[in-house]
Amino acid sequence: MTEFVPPKVWKWDEPSGGRFEKINRPTAGAQEEKELPIGKHPLQLYSLGTPNGVKVTVMLEELLALGHEGAEYDAWLIKINEGEQFGSDFVSINPNSKIPALLDVSTDPHTRVFESGAILVYLAEKFNELIPTDPSARAECFSWLMWQMGAAPFLGGGFGHFYVYAPERYEYPINRYTMEVKRQLDVLDQNLANRLFMCGDEYNISDISIYSWYGPLVIRTLYQAQEFLDVESYKNVARWAREVEQRPAVIRGRRVNRTWGPEEFQVPERHDTSDLD
Repeated sequence: MTEFVPPKVWKWDEPSGGRFEKINRPTAGAQEEKELPIGKHPLQLYSLGTPNGVKVTVMLEELLALGHEGAEYDAWLIKINEGEQFGSDFVSINPNSKIPALLDVSTDPHTRVFESGAILVYLAEKFNELIPTDPSARAECFSWLMWQMGAAPFLGGGFGHFYVYAPERYEYPINRYTMEVKRQLDVLDQNLANRLFMCGDEYNISDISIYSWYGPLVIRTLYQAQEFLDVESYKNVARWAREVEQRPAVIRGRRVNRTWGPEEFQVPERHDTSDLD
């Protein structure tokens, strides 16, 4: 194999291969004029049922389960493989062109929120739920939330990309990111050894955020890497993930904006509670 020698100045000449080659670009901004629909509910979510999207739909279902009518939402499907995140209206909500994106139409002017962690914080503070009020407990919650936001790119963009999506498999990047993912799982496993949830006895937004990525990795089939990563050895993570996954709101939220898997688990768009019943 010929060693790759980087040029003095990198230029994007053609797609580099892999599952997302048709939509990856080294530039930002809208690629076409495209309006987004707005439904009847206070919150408008534009998303897909990926781990980052699941964070928000689970959070919204948790808020509805707690009786917050103001958390009613329309969940519109954004087909990222078709580049719908580069439409002008979507970019006006999220200039980073990533799902999920939230528009709160109950405020004047409307409030846009992008980045899944920011959406969780916004909703938690708006409804005063699933976020501690004690300063020390709040700091612990934010610490784990930010841990997930910083750690998941190594799991998804690193391990997931080179283990599953890259056009060819190479030993060095797979080893590099496997080591990091297993280190992260060990961090979680040690933290959960003496805690029911990430921050103690109370479930909060840090659990929602971390579960969306690491739950499916350990107790389901994310990246089809369970044997490769020896996920059964992280028993505390598995116990916690199963505890979270049994929550009715998690069961409901995992189905929203989902377009793959068994048909009974697919709810491409959600505009009423009956869509999940």
